[in-house]
Amino acid sequence: MLKQVFISLRPRQWLKNFFVLAPLVFARGFGEPERVLAAVEAFALFCAASSAVYLVNDILDRALDRLNPRKANRPVASGRLSVVHAALFAFVLGAAALTGGFLQNTLFGFSIAGYLLLQLLYSFVLKRLIILDVFSVAAGFVLRVAAGAAAISVPVSVWIVLCTFFLTLFLAVNKRRGEHSRAYGVSARPSLGAYPSGVLELMSTVGLSATVITYALYSFSSEHSRLLMLTVPIVLYGLFYYAAAIARGGDDSPDPTDVLLREAPLKWSVALFLAAALSVLLFAR
Repeated sequence: MLKQVFISLRPRQWLKNFFVLAPLVFARGFGEPERVLAAVEAFALFCAASSAVYLVNDILDRALDRLNPRKANRPVASGRLSVVHAALFAFVLGAAALTGGFLQNTLFGFSIAGYLLLQLLYSFVLKRLIILDVFSVAAGFVLRVAAGAAAISVPVSVWIVLCTFFLTLFLAVNKRRGEHSRAYGVSARPSLGAYPSGVLELMSTVGLSATVITYALYSFSSEHSRLLMLTVPIVLYGLFYYAAAIARGGDDSPDPTDVLLREAPLKWSVALFLAAALSVLLFAR
């Protein structure tokens, strides 16, 4: 049973929780052991919280998942993990994340509570509503960044908040585009059939433009060094490549985590961005 529980936690998706570490990087707090430890603890607590949400989603969506060839083999949908056991582990993980959050500090605890509340609203209501479904996904990542700042007690730049929102909105919209082009249907996404033709393409264009503009403005006005602007072309390449990977269609998953893990140029662009940004933050004045 523990193997089925671990699969249901979706450890591949923990990559998304690296957004919690963004304030540590951009506040140049990685030279302070106490802040590094607090940020790592925050990352681990968000992994617990997000996995609790995945278990809840698997319970709620088990009937639809059985109709979807991509999801029918999930432990809850296939019956290898019972609803009772899934609910129990979801409760334990959620409670542990909340308790650990408030033990770390009150603001971080409320950040996790807000994240869990948003995800529950998404699971029960928001994922069925067009536009609000992708907005709520992006808001979840903004909460990750805000929580990361709260965990290490640093202010977070408004440009980083805006860039995070637009970046993750762009990723979520293109995931919907990929699902739509692959004709996944309502069994994959309750709101998918409600998007009129062309709307997702328009939303993708707006999200891409807003991401580049907000990141460029942040890099140009950085309190550390304007050399961060040199990373803008890397960001633009990564966004373009992700959109191209989605547009290729086929049977490959359009999930951003899956695209990142299977597309070597995208992995290299992320690695190059991190190396360049860390170099500027560490050495530039």
